[in-house]
Amino acid sequence: MTNVHKDALFVLVKSLSKSEKRQFKLYVGRLGVNSDAKFLALFNLLDKSKLYNEKNILESGIVKKEQLSNLKAHLYKQILVSLRLNPVNQNIRVQIREQLDFATILYQKGLYKQSLKILDKVKTTAIENEEKNIAYEIVELEKLIETQYITRSIPDRANELAIQAKELSGHNVMTSKLSNLSLQLYGMMLKVGYVKSDESYKMVQDYFQKHLPKYKIEDLGFREKLWLYKAHLWYSFLIQDFLSCYKYANKWVDLFYENKDMIYLNPVFFIKGNHYLLESLFYVKYSSQFKHTLQKLEAILESRSFPKNDNINSLAFLYLNANRLNQHFLEGTFEKGLYLVKIVEYGINKHKDRIDAHHVMVLYYKIACLYFGNGDNKSCIQYLKKIIENKNLKMREDLMCFARVLSLVAHYEAGMDYHLEVQLKSTYKFLLKMNDMHEVQKEMIKFLRNLGNIYPHELRDEFLKLYTELKKYEDHPYEKRAFLYLDIISWLESHLEDKPVSQIIREKAMALKR
Repeated sequence: MTNVHKDALFVLVKSLSKSEKRQFKLYVGRLGVNSDAKFLALFNLLDKSKLYNEKNILESGIVKKEQLSNLKAHLYKQILVSLRLNPVNQNIRVQIREQLDFATILYQKGLYKQSLKILDKVKTTAIENEEKNIAYEIVELEKLIETQYITRSIPDRANELAIQAKELSGHNVMTSKLSNLSLQLYGMMLKVGYVKSDESYKMVQDYFQKHLPKYKIEDLGFREKLWLYKAHLWYSFLIQDFLSCYKYANKWVDLFYENKDMIYLNPVFFIKGNHYLLESLFYVKYSSQFKHTLQKLEAILESRSFPKNDNINSLAFLYLNANRLNQHFLEGTFEKGLYLVKIVEYGINKHKDRIDAHHVMVLYYKIACLYFGNGDNKSCIQYLKKIIENKNLKMREDLMCFARVLSLVAHYEAGMDYHLEVQLKSTYKFLLKMNDMHEVQKEMIKFLRNLGNIYPHELRDEFLKLYTELKKYEDHPYEKRAFLYLDIISWLESHLEDKPVSQIIREKAMALKR
């Protein structure tokens, strides 16, 4: 997947819905002089174009080359102003900001009393909706106005505002510390994946303990608790404590159900919390709870009351389909899941400007696993090639490594032995370069490398040897991560029992059902 440079204005124009385009034209046409404006002509040209082409814009005669940059900036701003006025985008956060802007304008006009009245009202709204950063800004403006507009109650007001400012500042500092910790841990997860040794475990543990601020849970508001649970979740993922992942993802989601208004004010965090809850359930193989949680999330996202916008639609596509695929992996129903391939491919194309390369590659890996489980190894290899040949992917080194290992297995299963030796060398070099050579991977590569020296009647014994060797690592604190990406044990059991891998996984799922 190439990382093609895309013009920001063009992407914005193409993201607009029909109603948003209509509103924009009504907005710029409210004054007759705008009907022939150059920025409107540029908008119409970009709207009709399939690709951004600066040469076509200049040849249209709308604008000269030296003026194009300014005209694009002006059009970009006008579109944003129009979108801000759209009722769809008028959530409580935007409304609070708007009232703060109004109060600032009134203050600048010297209408202090009117400004203070708006500020007092909107401050209450901000605090009720956990918008404490904006609430702090409001209090700071109130303090500024009170120093210029003297009233009889100024001694009490000064004390009241000072206390409020201190409390809000404390909450915001705590939120900042917890969000910083959460972000740093998330960055570690994306860059290197799970901990790989006692040394990396100790490093992550020390970092977490050092940067986790002291707190009393009863003193924390909604937003502070949210970031606290996020930080614990990422720490748990990093150290591969999946029961702890489930615990904190569950706390995250329950926090929203206990504060239902927050679901609609922070829909992105709600969706992400559910995704990580589902991911945790997938790792601990709790299939019945996984199915229930997924169905509940689907119902909420489809409800009329749930906020709808482009960002939410993209996240819903990404997380719902990733977890629908995971459900088929849990249950071993690979063939039933094949219908998702077209849906995912269509969605990737539709949401390509809002989904990063990392998440696209994760979806491709899941599709590859779906085909592998269904016995379609050639299709599996095609999707793995999209990951292996991606030179722009800088995140999730672990995903890159396991894509190569699965590709080796799929080549063997497809009977494409003539590619195997070259791939073995390439994969071995890549794993050494990434410093990601684990015992499970070493055993897999050793097994595949020796295949050429094994007689057909000896093959079952070799599978049994590898199975016995790998079973030792199934619950190993650092080696077990290999089995999260590729169920090698089930693959070996399928050869030993002469059954399709999907049947093996299905039988395990039935035995685990709870």
